[in-house]
Amino acid sequence: MSHLSTRERVVWILLAVLVALYALFPVAWIVSLSLKAPSDLTNGQFLPTALSWENYELILVGDARGLFLPALRNSVVVSLASTFLAVVLATFAAYAIARLDFPGKRVILTTALGVSIFPVISIVTPLFDLWRIIGLYDTIPGLVIPYLALTLPLSIWVLSAFFRQIPWELEQAAQMDGATSWQAFRKVIVPLAAPGVFTTAIIAFFIAWNDFVFGISLTSTDRARPVPAALAFFTGESQFEEPTGAIAAASVVVTVPVVVLVLIFQRRIVSGLTSGAVKG
Repeated sequence: MSHLSTRERVVWILLAVLVALYALFPVAWIVSLSLKAPSDLTNGQFLPTALSWENYELILVGDARGLFLPALRNSVVVSLASTFLAVVLATFAAYAIARLDFPGKRVILTTALGVSIFPVISIVTPLFDLWRIIGLYDTIPGLVIPYLALTLPLSIWVLSAFFRQIPWELEQAAQMDGATSWQAFRKVIVPLAAPGVFTTAIIAFFIAWNDFVFGISLTSTDRARPVPAALAFFTGESQFEEPTGAIAAASVVVTVPVVVLVLIFQRRIVSGLTSGAVKG
């Protein structure tokens, strides 16, 4: 921004602040709700009258822990499993697309991009019927497999861009030194593509962690139901009480891992994204 005038810089800074406030206000509102006592939820004030940890106690050690904690465990298992499988499969697929010359490469990439933006709700009903027939309904594998439909296409598209940036000569040099194709791939290509692989894994994890449609449609008990779906089943202590505070507290707890991952690995995420976007 060094070429901008002082007035233009001020305008851009103000715009950035406004966008940040607009994006962070819902998050701040949820945090505020989670810290309010039930009697304080409908007072119309943004900040709680007095800080209360009652909602967090309810979901972690109280009556709602039987619904929230198993769902949190399921979300961790399903998200990690689907991320691992998506990254491993996408690494091989993207390498083949980037390195090998075969007919239909562009069709594969275009199809992967099309599948990644395909409406999820349109395939839920066929999956629901199929999963009930073959016994995958309300199981962890029954969620991991559909999650691959969300994470794998985007992972292939992103990783193929990273592999194209790696000079072909490095792999040829390793093979000339006696390395096999697999050794050159494992010891040369994969380490060089590590920023891209890591970035792809983070994106895939976020997609799986935040899914609601598959989680609510392909599960019926806490045996496999993830957190986003479990929040829909929160109830108040009576039929006259809304579980707003408990849902807000659970949302904050679920958001914390995502925020922590971004804060810890933001340098690698940015490095991976920029290295995939610049042609070397």
